[in-house]
Amino acid sequence: MHMKQNLPLIGTMGLGITLAALAGCGNGAQPEKTTSPNIIFIMADDLGYNELGCYGQEIIKTPNIDRIATEGIRLIQHYSGSPVCAPSRCVLLTGKHTGHSYVRNNFEVKGGDGFWGQKPLPDSTITIAELLKSKGYATAAMGKWGLGKTGSEGDPNNQGFDLFYGFNCQRHAHNHYPRFLIKNQDTVWLEGNNRYLTGKQYSQDLFIEEALQFINSNKNNSFFLYLPFIIPHLSIQVPEESLAEYKGIIQEKDYKHRGYLQHPFPRAGYAAMITHMDKGIGQIMALLKEFNIENNTLIIFTSDNGPTFNRLGGSDSEFFKSAGLFRGLKGSVYEGGIRVPFVARWPGKIKPGTTSDHICAFQDILPTLSEVAGVSNKNPDDIDGISFAPILLGKDKQEEHEYLYMEFASYGGQQMVRMGDWKGVRQNMFKDSLHIELYNLSDDIGEQNDISEQHPEIVEQIKKIMKEARTPSKEFPFKQIDLN
Repeated sequence: MHMKQNLPLIGTMGLGITLAALAGCGNGAQPEKTTSPNIIFIMADDLGYNELGCYGQEIIKTPNIDRIATEGIRLIQHYSGSPVCAPSRCVLLTGKHTGHSYVRNNFEVKGGDGFWGQKPLPDSTITIAELLKSKGYATAAMGKWGLGKTGSEGDPNNQGFDLFYGFNCQRHAHNHYPRFLIKNQDTVWLEGNNRYLTGKQYSQDLFIEEALQFINSNKNNSFFLYLPFIIPHLSIQVPEESLAEYKGIIQEKDYKHRGYLQHPFPRAGYAAMITHMDKGIGQIMALLKEFNIENNTLIIFTSDNGPTFNRLGGSDSEFFKSAGLFRGLKGSVYEGGIRVPFVARWPGKIKPGTTSDHICAFQDILPTLSEVAGVSNKNPDDIDGISFAPILLGKDKQEEHEYLYMEFASYGGQQMVRMGDWKGVRQNMFKDSLHIELYNLSDDIGEQNDISEQHPEIVEQIKKIMKEARTPSKEFPFKQIDLN
């Protein structure tokens, strides 16, 4: 049984102090000395499967992320934890799919102090950051948290991260020029920003600066750097120098604006956001090389779910072919909403130019990273994930999932089971529709032909999984299946 220690909080001062020296020092516990590899896990927000060059994008330039794929591995059947933000991040950090995870939907809460945030992870939760911290890793997160407001049990400082800098609340993250960001327990006010379309301090650049400082402070220690960036989540906002790369080159089209801030060049702005993020990733890779630690660093890039809805906030997923050949967008358990890019690079460990069709998902990240770090013996007993470290490292023996399960009590109510090439989907469950659509992804990647009537035996297997692969949640009830 895994018990959580009370973790120390680090204020805004003294960033030059080596964070590894502070890790795990609560209650007098001393973390074991580690020579384990550094891990940098980068996650975009609402980035589509087809929005990277290495996955077929022809308009948006992403040379540094493409380089990770060229010099490492690209997974082509990797799934997020959920079709939307908070539950996907919960699955990622805890190793439990949404049939067992604590957070299963976006759920905003407000306190009497006026600050807001999402449903917090309980203190009993074991995260990948806590597992790595127990090994002596310095741990940090820069970007969007969304799993508990400052001071709650779900505060990142209470979930294994020595340092957090960014947006604690998802709603706050709807503007890339915020008035303030959160650093651990403190509010950092940003001069020149008023949540307008532009400002003096672009949050993405601040995250990169903080990440570079963290790497510099911990270059002689093992570190875990979690970078849940907000790009390309709306609003469309980007510094002028990056916008200039696409303005006048990408043809704009008149549209009726709805939601978020309106950008005068929405297509160019959207593309520029992704390229701007890619440049920051290039800075991180360059620093690893400068410090001669790139060979001891596993760097991963992925997205939390599929691309956003067409023409919301000026976005144009159709124009960029953001979901590729897949059906659905963010909020959907069809492939377009949950199949996400995943590239990883670890020189000398991951064979360059590798592509794998191994079927895996966010619940597999915790056991994968814990195996890489040498702490898999400390994994919670009740996780749903399976390590795919053998796939990354080119080993022969890789355990496969019997199935992947996902549920989402929103956007009409949905369930999904992936079982080999078979995929079962339930939609519109709030209208008491429990019909299971069946697709064979090997010849119908766009999920256009429901063949459930032709294969009743497969439908029955999937129906059984949809019932047995989950436990009811008091916090996130789903009465359409809780009562069946």
